[in-house]
Amino acid sequence: MSMMISLTQIKRSAYAFPLAALAALAMLFISETSYWQATDSMDDMGMMAQARTQINTLLRRLVDAETSQRGYLLTSRKEYLTPLNGAIDDSNAALKWLVQYYAKDAANQKSAQELQVLTQRKLGEVAITLRLHDEGKEEAWRAMVLSNIGQQDMESVRSVATRLLQGETTKVTAGREDVHNTLMLNRIGVAAMTAISFLALTMFLAQTNALNAQRLAQSQAIQAERDQLEFEVKRRTMHLTDLTRYLQTIREDERGRLARELHDELGALLTAAKLDAARIKSRLGPELTPELAERIAHLNDNLNEVIALKRRIVEDLCPSSLSTLGLVAALEIQSREFATRSGLQVDCHLNAVSLSPSAALTVYRLVQEAFTNIAKYAKAKTVTVDLDTQDGRACVTVRDDGVGFDPSQQPSSAHGLLGMRYRVEAEGGELVLESSPGQGTRIGATVPLAQTS
Repeated sequence: MSMMISLTQIKRSAYAFPLAALAALAMLFISETSYWQATDSMDDMGMMAQARTQINTLLRRLVDAETSQRGYLLTSRKEYLTPLNGAIDDSNAALKWLVQYYAKDAANQKSAQELQVLTQRKLGEVAITLRLHDEGKEEAWRAMVLSNIGQQDMESVRSVATRLLQGETTKVTAGREDVHNTLMLNRIGVAAMTAISFLALTMFLAQTNALNAQRLAQSQAIQAERDQLEFEVKRRTMHLTDLTRYLQTIREDERGRLARELHDELGALLTAAKLDAARIKSRLGPELTPELAERIAHLNDNLNEVIALKRRIVEDLCPSSLSTLGLVAALEIQSREFATRSGLQVDCHLNAVSLSPSAALTVYRLVQEAFTNIAKYAKAKTVTVDLDTQDGRACVTVRDDGVGFDPSQQPSSAHGLLGMRYRVEAEGGELVLESSPGQGTRIGATVPLAQTS
């Protein structure tokens, strides 16, 4: 019983986490120390391997130089001098590296210096024989070659190089032993720290069991609250959509009422004014002077312009062509009038689509809003309007070749586009805006087709 109580106390001990942290730090210290020791040993072994390579390179290139020398002396062919020059350069480079490498190695520094002297003597012997040959001193260079000076120097070079190679081999063996010992110590340390860490982890996990139930309860509570918030967001979004549809309906009704008043009352007043101007002109008869006739004609032109403006305003407020001629004809008329007012080229590619009256009005207003933004901001030359069906939905697109803008930065026309987005979504559709600076703008929308009974 007392043993069980002690085990429980250990599991609940507050020292579990610090013990695990200390074990982890100790393991990290052992691992890093072993890593750097092994890395240093491997770097040293790499330098040793490079030293062996440089020694072998020096021997090989000296042999190549001697071979080129003998070939040139026997044949007098210049092509033998090409590898000779490379062999001399490589030998000097290898010798320079070895001298620098052994500058800090007191045991082999004298051997390196001796190797340098012998190599320079050998290369000097090669250069002298070639110079004597080029000067035509046949007996001199033959005597020098037959004196075996070069062979003795070469044997001395091989002897010193062999001694240096043996020294590097000894150091490589010692370096391997160091790496092996380091890895063994690292293995033992990591194993010990792993055991301690496992014990501490067991204690820590036992300590955290009580927190899991609490976290689970909190997570469930948060999830329930999140679900409630999502439900509330959906509900309010639905209310906003209904409100948007209601406000759009009221707006269109108000536009229709205002259009009827302008058409009826203002139209009657303008018609009466035209009739009065005609009566005045007819009653003046011969008393009508040229100046008065000009003023009456100017008044008549102004009345005609006001009547045309009234018609355009009434058409903008409540497009009668939409209800009488259909969406395609209404868009063609709207595009033609926009082209006349703005001076832009408007290309229409319109196909008949089956839409409900509210959806058709939404498409008409979308094109109207796009034309307004193009006239204000786009600085375009050409505008293209497309209307077609795709995948059971009506697709309308308005593109321009204007200056464009960055959609991530809210443009000055964002409120109108935002209103159109809500209006399209209220019809169950989707609005897409694509633009980039200098690449024009594309506004597109898809709305469901009318349900056929």
